[in-house]
Amino acid sequence: MLACQPGPSYRNVVNKKQYDPGGYMSKIRYALAGAALFVASPAFALDVDESADIKASPAKVWETIGDFCGIGNWHPAVEKCELGEDAGVATRTLTLAGGGGTLVEALVSRDEAGMTYTYKILSGPLPVDNYQSTITVKADGETSEVDWVGTFDAKGTSDAEAEKVITGIYESGLKAIGEKSAM
Repeated sequence: MLACQPGPSYRNVVNKKQYDPGGYMSKIRYALAGAALFVASPAFALDVDESADIKASPAKVWETIGDFCGIGNWHPAVEKCELGEDAGVATRTLTLAGGGGTLVEALVSRDEAGMTYTYKILSGPLPVDNYQSTITVKADGETSEVDWVGTFDAKGTSDAEAEKVITGIYESGLKAIGEKSAM
């Protein structure tokens, strides 16, 4: 007759396994999960937010900038603006000054009463991707405040260089709005 030898119970076998919640393998699992999350996450978008006080009424400023293709009349970087349409959406094709290329933008939303519109870049030479921007005129006493805010990703350059380019566009545009609106 075979005698049963006392041996480890199932419970003892489980307890003797290399199961250590804070051990080496757990740390590797957490590190791999964290790396996968980092790789799968989209890059954070860049933001540029510029504003200017304009010595003109909001109505006068909106008259200067409110026309979607009017940018050709006030922005120094734009030689010409041609209004178009793509699948029922208003577009503008901007010929940039100094042989800077062509930029195509689409109107995303417009609020005439709120004196604001949002647009996005469809194509062009700027070092940005996923660009969307809003320009807004607000009353500031008897004068106006113009806010120009954009969100984008850098394309083919550093974040700092992309921000510098967009900041330059906004600053020169805001200066020109002030000059045109005061006339």
